[in-house]
Amino acid sequence: MTQHKNWLPAWECFIRVAAAASMASAARELGCTRAQVSKQMAELERSFGVRLFDRSTRRISLTPAGEVFQQHALRTLEAIAGTEVALSNLGDAPYGTLRVSATVSFGRRCIAPLLPGLLANHPDLDCELILTDSVVDLVGDNIDLALRMTRLPPEDAVARRILSLRRVICASPAYLERHGEPTDPQALPHHQCFSTVLRDDHIWLLRDAIGREIRIPISSRLNFNNVEAIYDAVLAGHGIAILPTYLCHPELARGELRALLKAYEPTTVFGSELYACYTPSRVRVAKVKVFLDALQGHFSTALPWDRT
Repeated sequence: MTQHKNWLPAWECFIRVAAAASMASAARELGCTRAQVSKQMAELERSFGVRLFDRSTRRISLTPAGEVFQQHALRTLEAIAGTEVALSNLGDAPYGTLRVSATVSFGRRCIAPLLPGLLANHPDLDCELILTDSVVDLVGDNIDLALRMTRLPPEDAVARRILSLRRVICASPAYLERHGEPTDPQALPHHQCFSTVLRDDHIWLLRDAIGREIRIPISSRLNFNNVEAIYDAVLAGHGIAILPTYLCHPELARGELRALLKAYEPTTVFGSELYACYTPSRVRVAKVKVFLDALQGHFSTALPWDRT
């Protein structure tokens, strides 16, 4: 196979066909004809001397040999992509497009404001901030650096801890006036308590002063999969929630929200640590380094939500 100069396009084509289970779909993605895709797959099978696909009138599927080849081809193409990135960014000055991923709320409030200053200091640099609450594929989505709130950073990536995020149980004075203030965690099931972005199985985990974890079942007639929507509902007096302090610290300071059950520390499925995650091929890339430096510089000082 190494004797063939055109193996790389054929391998990329194979990955598209395997993912779509259709040569026609792969051809549309690649901007070529189905006949060209079919020819490449036939040449690939000839060069290996094995059948990679089982073909029927409706769809195609991988043979056992095709499944083995798919695993190795994916790893090889990812390594090639990482090598290209590393080699194209060996200079000391950052340039090109920096693609950063962050959660919708944290990215919009805490990361987006940093970017204009970064670009002003580096005129050859562009930036794309990808806001999503889903976990991105660093390689497949071509992400240079992802900011992730997680208990365990991914094992296949470099992970640098940026900061710890605090959370508080809070409600509006209007809600507490109507329903009373819970003075003990066991009172929470009798209140409207929002799920943590629908990922906590409607169980709140609270840690007391001596480190014991308490599981509290909660419920609400209104639920959201977005923390900003939960924040808006709490402000409007519709219930109690666990909110990150970066989001709600102004309202806490002004008394528009009230922190509850201060003797208990809420924990979530996301953990409390924010990590910057990137592939090993980005370790020495200048545009990633200057962004990391900007993050560390900004978050190394006392933050407003920690002072509240």
